[in-house]
Amino acid sequence: MDDFTRPYWDAAAEGRLLLRRCRAEGCGAAHHYPREFCPYCWSEDVGWEPATGRATLYTWSVVHRNDLPPFGDRVPYVAAVVDLAEGPRMMTEIIDCPEPELRIGMPLVVHFRGVGVGVGEGDGEGGGGAAGAAVAVPVFRPV
Repeated sequence: MDDFTRPYWDAAAEGRLLLRRCRAEGCGAAHHYPREFCPYCWSEDVGWEPATGRATLYTWSVVHRNDLPPFGDRVPYVAAVVDLAEGPRMMTEIIDCPEPELRIGMPLVVHFRGVGVGVGEGDGEGGGGAAGAAVAVPVFRPV
């Protein structure tokens, strides 16, 4: 987290997903991960906007081994790429869905997992916060 991405992380802690959108005439593209410029037209006239939290599954992989904290305690888990309703693709995790039930194109909705040193993990959904965590990361569930 730094001063530039602070709005993104603050919104996530409140259960809201933000994107960056280009304001340049003729562009208007949304993008994710947050950047200080538009990756399509290179304009620096970009701003934050709320996302709907809706997505579709683009692809996934089941991770059976990960030695990095906190992932090692969660294996196996589903690492995924989703297409947000606003257009950008986003790397994330799929929760609350057995791997055999995953389907490309399936509708998903964002939830947030609270993480942090000395902070217990908890799930919240749009508007619901992230169980009081210092930092929250977006994860997705089937609709």
